[in-house]
Amino acid sequence: MQSPREILTDLWTLAGGEPEALDAVTLTGDEPQLPSSFRVAAAAQVSIAAAGLAAADIWKLRSGQGQQVAVDMVHAVVECRSERYLRVEGTPPPPVWDAIAGVYKTRDRRFVRLHTNFPHHRDAVCRVLDCKAEREAVQAALMQWDAEAFETAAYQAGGVVSMMRSHDEWSALPQAKALAALPVISIEKIGDAAPKPWPQGDRPLSGLRVLDLSRVIAGPVAGRTLAAHGADVLLISGPDLPAIPWLTIDTGRGKLSAFLDLKSDEGRNGLKALLRDADILSQGYRPQALAHLGFSPEEAAQINPGIIYVTLSAYGHVGPWAERRGFDSLVQTTTGFNHAEGQAAGVDGPKELPAQILDHATGYLMAFGAMMAKARQPREGGSWHVRVSLAQTGRWIWNLGRLAGGLEGEDLKGEAVKPFVEQMPSGFGPLTAIRHAAQMSRTPAFWSRPTVPLGSNPPQWLVE
Repeated sequence: MQSPREILTDLWTLAGGEPEALDAVTLTGDEPQLPSSFRVAAAAQVSIAAAGLAAADIWKLRSGQGQQVAVDMVHAVVECRSERYLRVEGTPPPPVWDAIAGVYKTRDRRFVRLHTNFPHHRDAVCRVLDCKAEREAVQAALMQWDAEAFETAAYQAGGVVSMMRSHDEWSALPQAKALAALPVISIEKIGDAAPKPWPQGDRPLSGLRVLDLSRVIAGPVAGRTLAAHGADVLLISGPDLPAIPWLTIDTGRGKLSAFLDLKSDEGRNGLKALLRDADILSQGYRPQALAHLGFSPEEAAQINPGIIYVTLSAYGHVGPWAERRGFDSLVQTTTGFNHAEGQAAGVDGPKELPAQILDHATGYLMAFGAMMAKARQPREGGSWHVRVSLAQTGRWIWNLGRLAGGLEGEDLKGEAVKPFVEQMPSGFGPLTAIRHAAQMSRTPAFWSRPTVPLGSNPPQWLVE
């Protein structure tokens, strides 16, 4: 198996980084750090290190100063479970899942996973099953369905569910074959534009404006990471869009937050005005959703030549599932992780990975790609499109190999987490939260703004 440094080298080379930059990186710690047969800790460390190295590279371009980047594996794993360790006024997180979310058996003795944390997704499942939103009722109704037929019907009705597949079953699907030739991250020039000079500032991303149009974990983690390196990040949500409050608090550190109703002319005009002065747009809407509103990557590049446009999807931008909704837990189930982990543990059914690593690693890869594209823009000009997906991140992690006896390790204890905790104020009360794991010798990563409730700020860029 490749070492974490070798994995990082491949990722850095894929994104066009200069080989000598890797000399500045120190990676410490050994696998496994969590009980898993997969290389969860290596994926956490490498994805965070890649983003940190990109920030260091930008600082060198802006200031001429090099710096060291260090990522400890334990700290990286802890940050990739940051939502678990968040405390608001000393209070731990509430229950993570909706009452009917989770795993069920079907008539054909298969397993399906339901993601029902958003009310409209729960309602769609109950419409298809024609039952109440109660676990016993859902299970009884699913015994009248074969797993794949229910998966298809639920998606068509607007739900988000997945049938548990083995990795071989997933690999045989047209969607997996469509993704097989794609890299874990792609960075493409999508239009001509003059080079934009770097603004003034004393941090890698100082003076850069980021529009964050994302929810849940992966996209918000990308925005949080860019904010940790000094970017002005404005989170745009809708007043009627559902959200998961605990995740909003954890991933909102460093961001401003405003509401725009993109279904209205006023909201779309407001987003267009913000886009004109942005440097990066990072979005996690279902594929084509923003395009239908007039904000495809190409349209964004016409509105603001030189924009860096970052797209997150569940199952990639090609193939028959390109527009399918998805979350980390569902992609784990669909692509074979839960089946393989269950087999390794001797479990009859799915077993989740010990972190939402597809989400977190994808978030850091989004930030990495955004910074690598932004580093090229002042040299080469152009508008740029960065693409990542949960499924491609999963494929990357799968190909890192398996750990013999990895499930025999102990989970992290509270004492192991304490060194990485910091206290900070917020719009929700005092927070205990996880510091960023990329340690920068010249430009330490930190969040200069407290997390605030959604819609706390006007939809405009601050002039400082």
